Amino acid sequence: MIRIHLDDAARAGLRDLRRADLPAAARTRLEIVLLSDAGWSPPRIAEHLGVHPHTARAALKGFAARGTAALYPDRPGPDPDLTRRADVTGRLRDLLGQDRTWTSPQLAAALKGQGVALGARQALRYLRLLDAGYRRTAQTVGHKQDRPKVERAAAVLDGLKKK
Repeated sequence: MIRIHLDDAARAGLRDLRRADLPAAARTRLEIVLLSDAGWSPPRIAEHLGVHPHTARAALKGFAARGTAALYPDRPGPDPDLTRRADVTGRLRDLLGQDRTWTSPQLAAALKGQGVALGARQALRYLRLLDAGYRRTAQTVGHKQDRPKVERAAAVLDGLKKK
């Protein structure tokens, strides 16, 4: 049977941690450790907290191995690739320094030409990392309109307005 024995200082520290704002998983693991210190068995703790006995045992083993760091859930996925992030943000800074307007698909295509495979949505994420202001371009049909027809229609509409 796995059991955690805490000294008075560690017990007081965990009880103080109980008052802190914790994620739900961390709070459950904290309660598992405190109940084990009180003499409860992992199956009894699991039944009381509504978790699987394996969860209680894993929390106790993790706490015994890593201490309070085991209470907090690990971030999912791999660690961020900081060298790639620095490379992509540097290239984006160079592109944004040009005197032109970019859309995110255009940025992604320009980066692809430089050997960086990136989608339009991912380009937007990198722009957020740079705190670069961006906006969607306006979708207008003004460039497709026939100017003389527009002027005739405006004149007709002005003639129809009430005076």
